[in-house]
Amino acid sequence: MGGPAFSFDLRHVDAHCRARRATFLTPHGPVELPGFMPVGTQGTVKGLTPDQLRAAGAQMLLANTYHLALRPGPEIIAELGGLHRFMGWEGPLLTDSGGFQLYSLAQRTCVDDRRAMFRSHIDGRPLELSPERAIEIQEALGSDVAMVLDHVLPLPTDRSSLADACRRTVLWARRCLAAARRADQVQFAIVQGGLDPELRADCARQLVDLDFAGYAVGGLSVGEPPEEMYRVLEYTCPLLPSARPRYLMGVGRPQDLLAAILRGIDLFDCVMPTRNGRNALAFTDRGTLRLRNQQFERDGQPLEDGCPCAACRQSRGYLRHLFLAREMLGPVLVSLHNLTFYQRLLGEARAAIEANCYVEFHAEKLRSWGAEESRLRTP
Repeated sequence: MGGPAFSFDLRHVDAHCRARRATFLTPHGPVELPGFMPVGTQGTVKGLTPDQLRAAGAQMLLANTYHLALRPGPEIIAELGGLHRFMGWEGPLLTDSGGFQLYSLAQRTCVDDRRAMFRSHIDGRPLELSPERAIEIQEALGSDVAMVLDHVLPLPTDRSSLADACRRTVLWARRCLAAARRADQVQFAIVQGGLDPELRADCARQLVDLDFAGYAVGGLSVGEPPEEMYRVLEYTCPLLPSARPRYLMGVGRPQDLLAAILRGIDLFDCVMPTRNGRNALAFTDRGTLRLRNQQFERDGQPLEDGCPCAACRQSRGYLRHLFLAREMLGPVLVSLHNLTFYQRLLGEARAAIEANCYVEFHAEKLRSWGAEESRLRTP
């Protein structure tokens, strides 16, 4: 797995399910798994400092190749010491490749086997992103983990288009590997295939044969019901090497994290905790709180008893006031609380796996949130 600074130690698998407890070692430190990465798309997790992120328990952050390529540009970041120094984060970093933008910016994108051609969402100028250029940018940024360029499609999509995207994803993965120059950076491949078991299996087998340092399951949480996503994980995770990290991209509801861990996933990222935090929704062990609601006007309780974050040193009534007054402190504090909640949840999951009681832990959390896998709803 990459250079000598990288290793993956699968420490324990729960005796009653596929949940895994592992440590992923990088040049910038270890990541205890299962783990959750806050999203710092443009080199910042919105509204939060690196010190606040560390205090929340964040181990590894995610940044975005497409956005940083447009602004300020990888050459400027490299000149200023690389992305770690640029954003003041000393821990591990993962950069996605820009593949997700083929889905999210589809109206601005033209794709063929050679490359993806974007029209900038900022000023309309062209940005060519080939597999080689995606790796060149990520090597200039200096992240610990670089994601290969893949082709993401919305769901549902016809099988012929999905098969073509899988073929292109494998082709681009080979080219990403061939383009690698840095010994202090590893690449993770991305398994595509929509909801089709045969396409997923074929894509996984071809990527496993290329022996990447880690494997992601991509192209999910793009319109399909949660039950369909779980079904994909059921048959995809066993196809991935047990001695490599498994990363589910862009999935972030607490219910979905726990369901994916049950099925063998190690690593996650999502904007959900911070985006919801900026919109006055707080995650707690008793479900979500919509702080703009009138019921919290005179509520003197913290968001959650026992939570160590700065938001929980204030009352729900005060936090509600900040949002109604449009004070920037409200989004900052609730974002910080939500990230702290996510990190505590994943820490509890790690402990449950070590104790061989993850199935019971999972069921109890769903009960406390009033959720069931068969009827999940977005908060």
